[in-house]
Amino acid sequence: MIRLLRHFARNRSGATAAEFSLVVPVFLAFVMVFFGIGFVFWANAGLRNAVGEGARVATLFPLRDDTTIINTIKSNSFGLNGMMGTPTLTTGTANGQAYVDITVTANPRFNLYFFTVSPITLTEQRRVYRPS
Repeated sequence: MIRLLRHFARNRSGATAAEFSLVVPVFLAFVMVFFGIGFVFWANAGLRNAVGEGARVATLFPLRDDTTIINTIKSNSFGLNGMMGTPTLTTGTANGQAYVDITVTANPRFNLYFFTVSPITLTEQRRVYRPS
């Protein structure tokens, strides 16, 4: 009996499989977290692009109306998959120059499959001075 136990103690044939089964779940969890964080960065880039395009359209002459600017913002977003809120446009005057403040928020879902993360709110705001 002791001879058989010594034989099993020296046998290394299943060590690689055992180590693999311990490491793979941790590795996959890290990969999923990195993909989730990458998704949030992708959504932030899409939000910034949309606000930038809206700002560009707001500076064009002849002046565009608010509906055109909002539609431009919505059509130029990417990575948000319908998670972008309605853009807010606020007009005003500073030192005799007309401007538009564009504010957009988005709430991308950060899903890790194992547990739920609280919602992340991305906000992009830009002030655009309009031609007279």
